[in-house]
Amino acid sequence: MNKVYGSAKEALDGVLFDGMLIAAGGFGLCGIPELLLQAIKEAGTKDLTFASNNAGVDDFGIGILLQTRQVKKMLSSYVGENAEFMRQYLSGELELEFNPQGTLAERMRAGGCGIPGFYTKTGVGTVIAEGKEIKVFDGEEYILERGIFADLSIVKAWKADDTGNLVFRKTARNFNPPAAMCGKICVAEVEEIVPRGSLDPDCIHLPGIYVHRIVQGTHEKRIEQRTTRKREDV
Repeated sequence: MNKVYGSAKEALDGVLFDGMLIAAGGFGLCGIPELLLQAIKEAGTKDLTFASNNAGVDDFGIGILLQTRQVKKMLSSYVGENAEFMRQYLSGELELEFNPQGTLAERMRAGGCGIPGFYTKTGVGTVIAEGKEIKVFDGEEYILERGIFADLSIVKAWKADDTGNLVFRKTARNFNPPAAMCGKICVAEVEEIVPRGSLDPDCIHLPGIYVHRIVQGTHEKRIEQRTTRKREDV
């Protein structure tokens, strides 16, 4: 089975459809599948629901799909740094399901493990618990959260071999492994594809059984918040 594709567009061919649920890796602008997001924009797929920690910034990441009104709903933890995200939400143009970050990660991981739901104490007594089943364990209340089963996962990794084994670089791992796990189809963009057998098995972060398609590309690696100070003469 050949998993390597020549471009992000080719890797998404036959996969996209209107109204689908997409799980996307990344945190802020770190480890986001920027090439695949651009390909989705160019494909014009609409009415999308994204499960993602946030939506990038106005002109990068999922933010480019908000600009073109291709996103209908977000399952997210954080809406800052993206003025268009906030504007669409506050004006009622965009549906938003808030998730605590740990809960969102576990919802993705649970879906990847075939677990339809789990109970957590996070969010009890807050708006997060509204409309959700509450169960008492050992005298404490817990809320039921559903696993995420996405139509498509898009993730960004550092290295891959041609079987789809992935290695992420430092904090760019973030939401990528659980996002990759929960999709019926997982497409990964990587910085480098290395020969089969060259990756140390102990250093593989996600086994290739979860990954269906791979594309190698060049990435921009933006810095979301750049803080500098004036040089002090010594």
